[in-house]
Amino acid sequence: MSLKRAREVIDIEAQAIKQLKKHINFDFAKAVDLIAKSRGRIVITGMGKTGIIGRKIAATFSSTGTPSIWMHSAEGMHGDLGQVTPRDVVIVISHSGETEETKQIMPIFKKIGCKIITITGKPKSSLTQLSDIVLNVSVKKEGCPLGLAPMASTTATLVMGDALAACLIDRKGFKREDFALFHPGGALGKKLILKAEDIMRKGQGFPKVHENTKIKQVLFAITKARCGCACIVDGKGRLKGIFTDGDLRRHLRAGTDLLSKTVKEVMTKNPSVIFKERLAVEALEILQERKIDELPVIDRQKRVVGLLDIQDLLKAGLV
Repeated sequence: MSLKRAREVIDIEAQAIKQLKKHINFDFAKAVDLIAKSRGRIVITGMGKTGIIGRKIAATFSSTGTPSIWMHSAEGMHGDLGQVTPRDVVIVISHSGETEETKQIMPIFKKIGCKIITITGKPKSSLTQLSDIVLNVSVKKEGCPLGLAPMASTTATLVMGDALAACLIDRKGFKREDFALFHPGGALGKKLILKAEDIMRKGQGFPKVHENTKIKQVLFAITKARCGCACIVDGKGRLKGIFTDGDLRRHLRAGTDLLSKTVKEVMTKNPSVIFKERLAVEALEILQERKIDELPVIDRQKRVVGLLDIQDLLKAGLV
């Protein structure tokens, strides 16, 4: 019985979402235009479970370039209305269109002078009479077996909010880089913001030696820097190769008189590199694809300016 009920609820809510398509009309286009042109914030208000959906819509708007706040309708009547200005657009959410606390606050919004968009399942209700735009999210049936708890209606409201947010992203030309700016603490934000030069080892943090340096001195430099490799450069600081722990082991196994050689004789030539202004996540992709642990960072003149180790990317939260 429980599995049958679960599938039934999913079908009901899926149908509710499908029905929304017929409500994406001229009123929806006007709502997108009104929000996009607003010089203030978007204030979203409601009560109960639809209010919880309103919080999510406000969060989605804010994170995608449309400054928004959530205001509990009852709290609005007790001082929070001070947040609302004539430049704002208010989105009122009430499935019944008759929520008492929301009905009380509507005339105040009108007196303040802000525009009002109402999202409701009852297009002909008390709230819609005071609204500038009405978005219909009516459903044929709720998922609740008792027909009491809002399920399909809250799902439909959430999807309507997502549809508005998606259209606003297009309208405002909001880009991935803009999204990252508002999410600097998250993994996605870091991937879209951090550049190789932001987290690379530089200065004394990595060994950089001339190509004619003896292997013994190169090993000293690697040990001093506590690094797994050395970048090999010419007299102008341009990258000529890299000498890694792997190179050391290979030549020792070959039985050569390694310590008497210069590093240019045993280094790996033409190593993988990344330009300093490239995203750090691109460095991660190179390291993973080529199964290496270190990546020299260069400028446009091919001068070595730093080194990225897989550990650096781990510390930066990119792995």
